Amino acid sequence: MSRTFPHAMLREIYEQPEALSATIQNYVSDQTLAPEAFAAVADALRGHQRIVIAASGSSRHAGLAGEIMLEDLAGLTVDVEYASEYCYRSTHTLQDPGVIVISQSGETADTLAALREGRSRGLSTVAITNNPASTMAREADASLPTVAGKEKAIPATKSFTTQLAVLYLLTLAMARLRGRMTTHSVSTHIEQLKELPGLLEGALAQWDEQLLNIATQTKGAKGFLFLGRGIHYAIAREGALKLKESAYVQAEGYPAGELKHGPNALVTKDAPLLMLATQDRNDPDSVLRYEKTVQLMKDMQAQGAEIIAVATEGDDEVPRIAHFTVSVPNASEYLLTILEVVPLQLFAYHTAILHGVDVDSPRNLVKAVVEE
Repeated sequence: MSRTFPHAMLREIYEQPEALSATIQNYVSDQTLAPEAFAAVADALRGHQRIVIAASGSSRHAGLAGEIMLEDLAGLTVDVEYASEYCYRSTHTLQDPGVIVISQSGETADTLAALREGRSRGLSTVAITNNPASTMAREADASLPTVAGKEKAIPATKSFTTQLAVLYLLTLAMARLRGRMTTHSVSTHIEQLKELPGLLEGALAQWDEQLLNIATQTKGAKGFLFLGRGIHYAIAREGALKLKESAYVQAEGYPAGELKHGPNALVTKDAPLLMLATQDRNDPDSVLRYEKTVQLMKDMQAQGAEIIAVATEGDDEVPRIAHFTVSVPNASEYLLTILEVVPLQLFAYHTAILHGVDVDSPRNLVKAVVEE
């Protein structure tokens, strides 16, 4: 029997395994990238050493994660611009880059304007949207659609995680095109990506129950600071945005190492820290980031801060420090982003419901901002 969900946002959170599977299938043939899916992208971006990503809201946070993927794995130089700013300073950004725009609807006014600005300057353009028939998808030189299905709730959930998946696949395609990754290595990365829907499916119910409990106990908090290092900073920002737009609770996302450079003044019992403390134990850089995050957690514990942590399964150190710990399955550094954002979505959802918010249609917000 299919489950009935009280809100579209919760249903769409639970639809993420299916959406990710459909998106992966759209770009993967057996254990390799489907050549036809990336042919236009290869033509558009071949020869470019530099990329500008223009996006707004959650899509920009996906772009921030994509920046690190493309730089680390494909060796590209990437700038991430607010779409609303790109048109006014595009002549001062990277010279002659490829331009990637990201938008759930493919109709966002600021992002469409950024795409057209890029085209007017003769730049190659790629659009990542959830609608292959959208204006952006039609006007860009290449289209990379997510296959998330219709997303009704205003807060982005499945559209965001599928954007991360498409950016990961694009990174593999660019790494292969630039000779920075072997066919076997690409296949290994694809196999890891294909495991994610099953991992999410197995964890969702437990996370749902756990995040309801945490949201209930932190309902009275005045604000939150979300902290992450490296690629996880993008997820910290997304988690903070989800809480703001869904529950009307003040929240900010920061790089973990920046906490003591000012924001720590805000940390009190009424302003908890939500810290991303996952790690890829096979990646020395990831392990180093984790160790630094754990040390920061210890410092904050000594300061009396309340800490909510997202950690990797099998971690026995973080639960000794944090007040609440949510565990996510083991995954590679870049794919941990998809796993760790889902508990943050559930935290925002349950906090919103506890605050009596119409979570599918938060005040003053629309699904697609089609006017500047």
